[in-house]
Amino acid sequence: MRIGILSDTHGYLDKQIINHLQDCDEIWHAGDMGTMAVVDQLSALGNTKMVYGNIDGHEIRNICPEYQYFNASGLPVYMIHIGGYPGRYRPQVKQFIAKNRPGLFISGHSHILKIIPDNKYGLLHINPGAAGRIGFHKIRTLIKLQIVHGKINDLKVIELGKRSAI
Repeated sequence: MRIGILSDTHGYLDKQIINHLQDCDEIWHAGDMGTMAVVDQLSALGNTKMVYGNIDGHEIRNICPEYQYFNASGLPVYMIHIGGYPGRYRPQVKQFIAKNRPGLFISGHSHILKIIPDNKYGLLHINPGAAGRIGFHKIRTLIKLQIVHGKINDLKVIELGKRSAI
């Protein structure tokens, strides 16, 4: 299963993002889509899993949950927009992780690309950074990976270039 993971598009999808996601079996967006146009464009590419972020309005919140917990080719995955990272999880996130033990935890919000193993909970944390143009990040990013029999393979950070002002 080939997965594309992105976050914090803030209403912006360019052809470069679309091209990188074309070969993905699923696309996961960790919140702050920004507009229904982004939701629709990603959905048109194929199977998607999305959670709403703090900037997403009622229309997006009506179709995207606050978090998702699901199984991807044998790997339990937990995705939420504002979650923190190993050693600094939000309290409710820490409780969820301790109880449900996902193998992969994805969050966005910070616009800071992070890939951190959490040995305490036996998971990999991924924040794909920000793919959009709004924010303080300097380079737009997304993640691609494969999941085979519950294991993450071929994880790649895709740099989309400098964030340019709108």
